[in-house]
Amino acid sequence: MIKIVGISGSLRKGSYNSALLHEAARLMPEGATLEIATIQGIPLYHGDDEDALGLPLAVVALKDAIASADGVLLATPEYNNGIPGVFKNAIDWASRPPADMGRVFSGRPFAVIGASPGNFGTILAQDSWLSILRTLGTRPWFGGRLMASRASGLFDADGQLTDDAIRSRLRDFLAGFVSFVGDAAD
Repeated sequence: MIKIVGISGSLRKGSYNSALLHEAARLMPEGATLEIATIQGIPLYHGDDEDALGLPLAVVALKDAIASADGVLLATPEYNNGIPGVFKNAIDWASRPPADMGRVFSGRPFAVIGASPGNFGTILAQDSWLSILRTLGTRPWFGGRLMASRASGLFDADGQLTDDAIRSRLRDFLAGFVSFVGDAAD
């Protein structure tokens, strides 16, 4: 069984990216699961706090979730044409201490999706993740792209995806990523 961990880069209760991950969990291909991890409760990174107090429990939980996964799916919002600070902050914490970075990130397959109320989806945020994923030593998957633009029209009031075209594209994206993760494990 291939285990994918999904992480939403939004803390908002009605997040389109969290809703997209929940739909992804329902659409996973046979032989794969998607567990959703959270960045909730991760404080702003402060090196002095890390030195004095160690890693916060929320950071340890996120790191362990990533390290136990065969692959990681990031669902990124796009704020001001880039990665939300809260999401980048969580990944920065997960890279601490540097001696543990390999256990968490090295060679692990990563993919990025995103939903946005804007017209361009999350293309710039997704592009911004590439240099970060490279620096962390991950194996980014470039076989597909999923950007759900004008997301307010794709989900109902309960956060359920209502757009069949996006659902079909998400199903295909997940099948491609799971295949990539399976090939990486062989």
